[in-house]
Amino acid sequence: MPTTVGTEDTVKDLIRNLLTLEHDAIAAYDSAIERLETSDYREQIGTFRRDHEAHVADLSRIASGMGVVPPREGDMKQWLTTGKVALAGLVGDDAILKAMKTNEDDTVMAYEQALKNPVASADLRPELEKGLSDERRHRAWMETTS
Repeated sequence: MPTTVGTEDTVKDLIRNLLTLEHDAIAAYDSAIERLETSDYREQIGTFRRDHEAHVADLSRIASGMGVVPPREGDMKQWLTTGKVALAGLVGDDAILKAMKTNEDDTVMAYEQALKNPVASADLRPELEKGLSDERRHRAWMETTS
């Protein structure tokens, strides 16, 4: 099911939902790192996880500047994103990376939608562009590796 993150009616909701999505992504990366057998894959996934942590830090800074209390964890979607990875772990690294790629599809879509969203403020746009660039890079690696 396509994500609706990025289509919010207010910039505060947009930031809150992007942060929640980022926390969900971090949880999925944690799950993948635990299950991957190939050390090179674990290392690369760890690098991508750090990108998501940087997105959380940057978005949290902007949220705080707007008086928004940034969420500190994901929501129920976390169970979906980590669950796909856990199930994929039963059949190997390629399946885990394919499951992670579907999660990246959601984050790419969220950042694309956020950049098109008229409520996205000028100070938020550079972070959205950076996030989209990172998510596309993550997804491309997963597509070519699995």
